[in-house]
Amino acid sequence: MIKLCTSIRAESVFSASIWATFHRDCFETESKMSAVTQNTPPTISTEEIRKQFPALERIHNGFPVAYFDGAGGTQTPRVVVDAVSDYLLNHNANTHWEYPTSHETDAIIEAARYAFADFLNASANEIVFGPNTTTMIYHLSRALGRTLGPGDEIVITELEHHANVAPWQALVVERGVTLNVAQMDLESGQLDWNDFERLVNKNTKVVSFGAGCNALGTVNDYRGAVALAHSVGALALVDAVHYAPYFLCDVKETDCDFLTCSAYKFYGPHMSVFYGKKELLESIDFPKLEPAPNTAPERAEMGTQNHEGIAGAAATVNFYASLAAGSSIDFSLCNDAIAAPRSTDSSLSPSRRELLKAAFAGLRAHSSAQVERLWQALSNIRGVRLYGPPPDVARTPTVSFTIDQVASTEVARRLAERGLFASHGDFYAATVIERLGLQPEGLVRVGCACYTSDDEIERLIEAVKEIAR
Repeated sequence: MIKLCTSIRAESVFSASIWATFHRDCFETESKMSAVTQNTPPTISTEEIRKQFPALERIHNGFPVAYFDGAGGTQTPRVVVDAVSDYLLNHNANTHWEYPTSHETDAIIEAARYAFADFLNASANEIVFGPNTTTMIYHLSRALGRTLGPGDEIVITELEHHANVAPWQALVVERGVTLNVAQMDLESGQLDWNDFERLVNKNTKVVSFGAGCNALGTVNDYRGAVALAHSVGALALVDAVHYAPYFLCDVKETDCDFLTCSAYKFYGPHMSVFYGKKELLESIDFPKLEPAPNTAPERAEMGTQNHEGIAGAAATVNFYASLAAGSSIDFSLCNDAIAAPRSTDSSLSPSRRELLKAAFAGLRAHSSAQVERLWQALSNIRGVRLYGPPPDVARTPTVSFTIDQVASTEVARRLAERGLFASHGDFYAATVIERLGLQPEGLVRVGCACYTSDDEIERLIEAVKEIAR
């Protein structure tokens, strides 16, 4: 039975002194939000959360597997897998035809747009689906590039994943635009804001800015970046792939023109979710095939979509909402990929957005304590060097390090022998690794997810001690 979610919600120039104050206040807001989590009621217990993930039952070399590779892709809860299989088994069809499974597919896609409208605080007709973030940024760059040429400038930073680098580099060759890259501070792993501010000027047409650095866990001042872009009449894209899994995005509050994130980074299938302001989705000349729809959001989507992935991605939003402590959410209700999770107590009726806010705050409080423990313990191990911002500033629960005289590849291999799965290398943030002088081995990267237990943190610390010896 198809159940539709019906909860529809539905260029100024700063002086130097005003701008400096605005930038500081924007970034301090993020830090305060992080600090507030210390007094936030928890989500449901980690033990209950872990029951939803079959992958956690895996044994490797006699050890239960601990997945610390979430920054590269999280494990998937059973309810999301059920939503994918339910679509393929019971609703599989192409769109806009006059038979039941086609109507059901239309309904599932539409409801998924509403789910991600809640996830990002957008409107449903501003939610675009695509195969991955790299493709979606390329798609946008191709569209915007049609109107750009010599004299036009694009600004990015050294902290970007190359999905937010290569598409703009292509326009340098194809259209003759100038690409300006703001530097990172090597000691803090954060953006050199003065350099970034210097590069944004009256010739800037696009500011494409990563909200979080996937190699270092850095949280960047994307609110300030959007405001600075708009102050010179430029468009602002926020790459939230490494941010959206840990901080609940709000595109209305941010006023960004575009935002992209990837569902497989927050317990979903391999696909991308792309937000664009409705007026921009309808006015930008996106490459598309006739007779594809010419209205938002479908005019920004090319070809047949990954319908089962969309169903699964919508289920991840409901999964997040179900984690809010005291929400009385029945996990089984998340199996319905196209319905908002409902309370088992009819007297409680928080909106999905409200449940998401509570869940994200609780998860961040839990992971912050784990990151602090991990950071302090690794800092005390001789031969271990940590990279990126410390845990007392706003950051994601991603910690990167190296061990003297042990290649990162070898560290990851030895951790895996102990059932600790961690990623290593440059994570496609190649400029970061180059600036740190860590090629070709790069970093070892570990990250906390909703299913990470305190015991797994202790196992990781002990394993790093052994390897460092």
